[in-house]
Amino acid sequence: MSRFLSARLSALEAYVPGEQPKVQGLIKLNTNESPYPPAPGVREAAAEAAEGLQLYNDLSAGRLIRMLSEACGVRPDQVAVSNGSDEMLAFAFQAFGEKGLAFPDITYGFYPVWANLYGLDARIVPLDEDFRIHIEDYLACGRTVVIANPNAPTGIGLPRDAIARIAESNPQNAVIVDEAYIDFGGESAAGLIDDYDNLLVVRTFSKSRQMAGARLGFALGSRELIGDLNRVRYSFHPYNVNSMTQAAGTAALADPAYFENCRTRIMETREWTKGELKKLGFTVLPSQANFLFAKPKSMSGEQFQQMLRKRNILVRRFDLPRIKDYLRITVGSREQMEIFIQTAKELIA
Repeated sequence: MSRFLSARLSALEAYVPGEQPKVQGLIKLNTNESPYPPAPGVREAAAEAAEGLQLYNDLSAGRLIRMLSEACGVRPDQVAVSNGSDEMLAFAFQAFGEKGLAFPDITYGFYPVWANLYGLDARIVPLDEDFRIHIEDYLACGRTVVIANPNAPTGIGLPRDAIARIAESNPQNAVIVDEAYIDFGGESAAGLIDDYDNLLVVRTFSKSRQMAGARLGFALGSRELIGDLNRVRYSFHPYNVNSMTQAAGTAALADPAYFENCRTRIMETREWTKGELKKLGFTVLPSQANFLFAKPKSMSGEQFQQMLRKRNILVRRFDLPRIKDYLRITVGSREQMEIFIQTAKELIA
């Protein structure tokens, strides 16, 4: 680091994203991307938008927000969009984290990074022995609650009524629900935002809409919460969602059949893969996401990960005491997962 870096930031531990190598023949199951391309109209819409790149993009993202409001059953003034859901979550941490935060010890790795970056007090709450969120830990906690639902990297989801209990018991604090993986079998809390003015639901186009490279996220909440987020956005990056991404997002929303087909195929492949791993003796947590969290029986997680790497298969491992032997395995196409399972059989044998 340079001698000019702020003393406060010099101690910051940055988020470490999954590897993004460009290797031919690689089966990449480490970053929870979709194995399928975007909806057929997305490329054409983005290319058409590119014809006007000499002009600034629509600050209001009006068309995209109208389509999102219709798709989610909310009003347009209850929607905000962002450059990926990570940006929206960062806005929310800045806007609502001053009274302190509470989130699980095993969850999305960016939460503690943002807390440190913005100088926010964070209470880290352990998951129970089954890697589940203990609802009572968050009731009337007097802090902004941040929950990934389904949780990452475990894939375990909470029912909608659990989110309602947390929101109801914390009326003076925001409750932020990160629903990046909700379309793969979880229960969305989006339908609760009219009942709880402190509830903010954050979602993404990266996973179930096949648009990780486009960087598009959005939030659903009360008009007041959305206004707060836009205040932060206008103080930082008003033109945050570019013209091509807005066009791509509207095209993706215009093809619900493609969305439904892709997410259904991923869920079916997930359940097949889970069954095959269990036959091999793996411990596999229940998942409502586009990945599985599994532990091999006959070797360490690190050993298995490295053996897979030598076979050109990447999976993700987190070097934390409670989960160091678990692997987060993205659900790829059925063909990719069949190769993964066959390779696992050979390695275990």
